[in-house]
Amino acid sequence: MNQGFDNQKYVREQSDAILNRVNQFNNRLYLEFGGKLIFDYHASRVLPGFHPNVKMQLLQQLKDKMDILLCIYAGDIERKKVRADFGITYDVDTLRLIDDLKDWGLSVKGVVITRFDNQPTATIFKNKLERSGIKVFTHMYTKGYPTDVDTVVSDEGYGANEFIETDKSLVVVAGPGPGSGKLATCLSQLYHDYRRGMKSGYAKFETFPIWNIPLKHPVNVAYEAATADIGDFNVIDPFHLEAYGKTSINYNRDVEVFPVLQRILMKIMGTALYKSPTDMGVNRAGFCIIDDEAVQEAAKQELIRRYFRYRCEYVMGFVDRETVQKVELLMEDMNIKPEDRSVVEPSRRAAVEAREKGKGNEGIFCGAAIQLHDGTIITGKNSVHMHAASSMVLNAVKKLADIPDKIHLLSPMVIESITSLDKYFLESKKTVSLDLEETLIALSISATTNPTAQLALERLRDLEGCEVHITYIPTTGDEKGLRKLGVNLTSDPNFSSSSLFTG
Repeated sequence: MNQGFDNQKYVREQSDAILNRVNQFNNRLYLEFGGKLIFDYHASRVLPGFHPNVKMQLLQQLKDKMDILLCIYAGDIERKKVRADFGITYDVDTLRLIDDLKDWGLSVKGVVITRFDNQPTATIFKNKLERSGIKVFTHMYTKGYPTDVDTVVSDEGYGANEFIETDKSLVVVAGPGPGSGKLATCLSQLYHDYRRGMKSGYAKFETFPIWNIPLKHPVNVAYEAATADIGDFNVIDPFHLEAYGKTSINYNRDVEVFPVLQRILMKIMGTALYKSPTDMGVNRAGFCIIDDEAVQEAAKQELIRRYFRYRCEYVMGFVDRETVQKVELLMEDMNIKPEDRSVVEPSRRAAVEAREKGKGNEGIFCGAAIQLHDGTIITGKNSVHMHAASSMVLNAVKKLADIPDKIHLLSPMVIESITSLDKYFLESKKTVSLDLEETLIALSISATTNPTAQLALERLRDLEGCEVHITYIPTTGDEKGLRKLGVNLTSDPNFSSSSLFTG
């Protein structure tokens, strides 16, 4: 796909915008950091050229002037909310984020557990962090919020929260996902600062929606699809339009909360800091789009990916029917359909071929397809030996390594050893065919004695960023394997087994 976004320009302009906002305040700026702090794959998919870790590059440039606070909502810990792109819970993602920041030479000042009410799981998480040497602060639900501003901005409201000592001019407040309590943490800190005579400021950094492109631009529509499960939708910022006579884009929660936020800031600071939600932001992403056509096409493909994801999550009980219908309506508005994703039809044809080849046999027949970076589409289907995803990946690396199709990459002895372990020693009820994670292990073992398998193993890295579709909801082993390969996966909402437990 053509590059549509200038990553280097973005780093320059974004760092300048943040520093300019810091300079508006003599002492300290609390910057609410929305979206994914690291591994922002949504942004990299809809803005080809956007590096998933560009925000870390940005923070590295600012690290001498910056403290970092991480917020996590106690309720998300308690109900084990999952970050879908990694398949890990928000509390685990917070631990991973602390480690990743350390790898980038950045340290966390502390973790704030918001709306904390001594929930058992949140308390265990707090203990684990503290016993690992991480400072933890707990903030309760803000009394009086959102209607009683006098109580909110008082010692009973924000004043009841523990103050977090910071010493840098920029305090980045981030979290593993939406609803983490970042805004409340910023405002609580702001209240304490003003009580101490320190005139701090507040601003917001959030990549999406992009405020200076049209409301119905596919990039903004793709963001709306990405947040369909939490009910977000994009709107024209009415406050900005009234104040400046200019159209800008924001999302419903920011617009809805702005009158309350404006009153709170007025109460704390004694002045109207911003005239609109758009004024609060420092985002420069829209100025770094260099090929709008490429960006629009990428965003449409992301919309299709979200459609497939929500359909699978609906079948698994994670989202309601309205979420799926919302994305379907967005796709209709964009005049796109699921089959516009190039790997969908080939994977379905592979499933049909598997069914025809396996006539008379019991079981569910599955197909998989991957589009390589040169546009070539390679398919795979399930068999008694391996899952469809496993077959697809082996066929793909054979193609990349110019290995003839008739040559086998896996040693029969290795396959037999893994299936025997599952069937006889672990007493697994799953099928004895190899899932992708097992297949990758088998390939690495075979490579120690088979030079051809070694050639194939070396080409696995070339699959990163490729598009993949499978006709079944991936099993745990297939999902882990595909995630490790770094492909962009979608799947049809079909279980790979009739068994409720393994399916």
